[in-house]
Amino acid sequence: MSDDLTQGETNSTAADLAVRLAREADATACEDVSILDVRGLSPVTDYFVIATGSSARQLRSVADSIEQVADEYGERPLGTEGRSDARWILLDFVTVVVHIFDPPSRTHYDLELLWGDAPRVDWAE
Repeated sequence: MSDDLTQGETNSTAADLAVRLAREADATACEDVSILDVRGLSPVTDYFVIATGSSARQLRSVADSIEQVADEYGERPLGTEGRSDARWILLDFVTVVVHIFDPPSRTHYDLELLWGDAPRVDWAE
């Protein structure tokens, strides 16, 4: 029974973190922000936060801002990728993976289509 409770707490915390990071992406002028619940579909994470920025400078700024918000939750990224090119920045918080794309990369990789079976999470306040 305690294993179920622990797993539930982890998922709740992960969901809360995903929502908070999506809201931060929205607050920093990202467009088309979404959260995909990939629990049971992905063996490596619970949620994807996906957002689109308009420039390399904005993508880096959003990534910095998201890291600061995650730090308030006691979370540090296990890894980051893409800051130098800033076409697709990935921040891996283990239970939540944030993808910040420029518009052409978002269209090209189309994670929502790739993970089409994943339910979307309503994150708006």
